[in-house]
Amino acid sequence: MLAANSRAHVDCVSRVLKNADRLPQAPVPPLILDSWRRSMELYRLDPASQQGPRVLSPSLLNECRERAELFLRIASDAVARLHERVRGADYCVLLTDAQGRTIDYRVESAIRKDCRKAGLDLGTCWSEGVEGTCGVAAVLTSRAPVTVHKRDHFRAAFIGLTCTAAPVFDPQGEVLGVLDVSALQSPDDRRSQHLIRQLVEQTAREIENAVFMHSAQGHWVMRAHGTPGYVESQPDYLLAWDTDGRLQALNSLAREHLAQRLGRLPAHIGELFDPEQLRRVSASSAQRLPGLAGLYGRVSPPQRRTPARAVQQGQDARIEQHLQLATRVKDCGLAILVLGETGAGKEVFARQLHRLSRRHEGPFVALNCAAIPESLIESELFGYAAGAFTGASSKGMQGLLQQADGGTLFLDEIGDMPLTLQTRLLRVLADGEVAPLGAARREHVDIQVICATHRDLAARVEQGQFREDLYFRLANASFALPPLREREDLLGLIHQMLSEEAANCSTDAVLANDALQALLEYRWPGNLRQLRQVLRYACAVSEGGHIRMKDLPQALQHEPPVADAPGVSCPARQLLLDALIRHRWKPAEAARALGISRATLYRRVHEHRIEMPRMKG
Repeated sequence: MLAANSRAHVDCVSRVLKNADRLPQAPVPPLILDSWRRSMELYRLDPASQQGPRVLSPSLLNECRERAELFLRIASDAVARLHERVRGADYCVLLTDAQGRTIDYRVESAIRKDCRKAGLDLGTCWSEGVEGTCGVAAVLTSRAPVTVHKRDHFRAAFIGLTCTAAPVFDPQGEVLGVLDVSALQSPDDRRSQHLIRQLVEQTAREIENAVFMHSAQGHWVMRAHGTPGYVESQPDYLLAWDTDGRLQALNSLAREHLAQRLGRLPAHIGELFDPEQLRRVSASSAQRLPGLAGLYGRVSPPQRRTPARAVQQGQDARIEQHLQLATRVKDCGLAILVLGETGAGKEVFARQLHRLSRRHEGPFVALNCAAIPESLIESELFGYAAGAFTGASSKGMQGLLQQADGGTLFLDEIGDMPLTLQTRLLRVLADGEVAPLGAARREHVDIQVICATHRDLAARVEQGQFREDLYFRLANASFALPPLREREDLLGLIHQMLSEEAANCSTDAVLANDALQALLEYRWPGNLRQLRQVLRYACAVSEGGHIRMKDLPQALQHEPPVADAPGVSCPARQLLLDALIRHRWKPAEAARALGISRATLYRRVHEHRIEMPRMKG
């Protein structure tokens, strides 16, 4: 039986929605009213529901946090500082991903239990289609800061909460996540949250700008503000462009300012400044920006934390070629299959493909078919109707196929999908329709599917473990990613990841020659994921940022080198050749430059089948 305050809320929601057109002024802001209407009419949610939000399983939560690893690391300090400022008033702080799933959470231990009961916890999911009007969902819908105060919430389960949230955008203008500050108790007047809203918006901008600066390494960067003294420390506007002048990144305020001023977003820095103007702005102190009235700015040249010898900055040529071809295929509406070893970067490839496609403004939704129990995959993928099975939510749940409508669905480890679900997936690919569990009718979805696997699907077809018709639908547009040990850009990847990990440790890291040689010669069974963990470990244990052989994990110190087939490019072989050629094939000088003994140099020359001039014949 509903409590009196819950009944009053349900009556209010019903009355407002029924008479909204006749009311002189609704009791809630227009954004909240629109969300109420969608919650009732589009999602068929029950405002009387007392059920808390859906909570991710530990394995799914770990998967979401792993995908957002860089975002979490960059945002962590700002989230902690924000909590330090609001915890005295019993507020908790949540950080979600772009799907509204809580991936970071700060709360005082004294109120943790009560917050968990109210639905404020790590792993909770806050999509409008499932939870109705709430802070995180309102931000994901409006892409703007929002306060959802107490009875602004659609469902009775949340009417005691006050939630103030703001979006965090990536440098391309897509929502990375949502920063939310919530409290279990607060005054009834919405204006009581004004200061909290300022803090949340300010912190969201700090995180956004930190993400921007991390992504802008290697580019020219302009910082700008209306007051000269804030240009360096708290810039409102950030722009980044490459050496050809092409704009590569804008923060959200710069995006809004330029769109309003020009009526569009510029593609080239030359549309805003001429070269002479930029040279004047490049001074060490903030200068008035001639093309942007009322703003002061400073331009910084490309900052590269990597050592000078990191000569390879581009991506492996095969992967670049795959991306170009896959983009053309994807925009024609074909499903894509990405093949590669575990950790080879299949999801990274899929995300790059999504950003390059015509659907880049739509959602990117991912599911690892091997990471969750077989019994849960169907409901995760297709969703379910209210009361579809025992224990099901009374309001049903929207599946990932529907969440990906208008965008891209990435199905990792498709080879582990149960046969019964393969049949249903094939139907979705063929008809563009999805039927949630227990639903009487099918719903249209407009999605692009990218699948990935490390398994041999042809062999699984022969074994009866994978549908032949689904295999042939995917196999025509398949792209195999090389393992890390075969990538041409291994040297560049090592230095790129080293730079990122060193930045997170607030230090400069330099690899000794023997340590670099070991990294180049290692077989990398865990591929990119293993490389990142190795470099993170090395940065943590090294002294003064100088990484020596002893700072690497034991497995790399005793790994036999990878033998090269004749004519096959290998970064370790190339490094050895470069040293020999640079020192005119003099073994002692080349060995000294590489930091190894002459005996080791001769052994590696033999292993890599290099013919030295004095050794011919």
